[in-house]
Amino acid sequence: MDVTIRSSFLPHNDPDAALAFYRDALGFEVRLDVGYEGMRWITVGPVGQPDTAIVLHPPAVDPGITDDERRMIVEMMAKGTYGGINLATPDLDDTFDRLQASGADVVQEPTDQPYGVRDCAFRDPAGNLVRIQETR
Repeated sequence: MDVTIRSSFLPHNDPDAALAFYRDALGFEVRLDVGYEGMRWITVGPVGQPDTAIVLHPPAVDPGITDDERRMIVEMMAKGTYGGINLATPDLDDTFDRLQASGADVVQEPTDQPYGVRDCAFRDPAGNLVRIQETR
């Protein structure tokens, strides 16, 4: 079996702030930017990896979600407990320095974890946890 990850989905509540983080700070390229009824779905991905993407989407737009569920999702996003993603880089210190210089919200500086990885963590503008591991 040959299965790969094509795209992951993360909510955003401010498309311009999301672009500033994913495009400007992380250096991802914008693949699609689609608007519909005042909302935007933005697909970004690492340069040179056209088959891997993150779709930044408006939160809780699924018609099957109740008003109570929608409120809970927005509350969880505000607390930073709703969405997250793990990324990887060969130079964690340089990546951390660039993101910190951009004003990104630092959660954890580069750290050697007891489970064998070295990583750092940020929150994107919507509160999603973005962990970045160093490839070795």
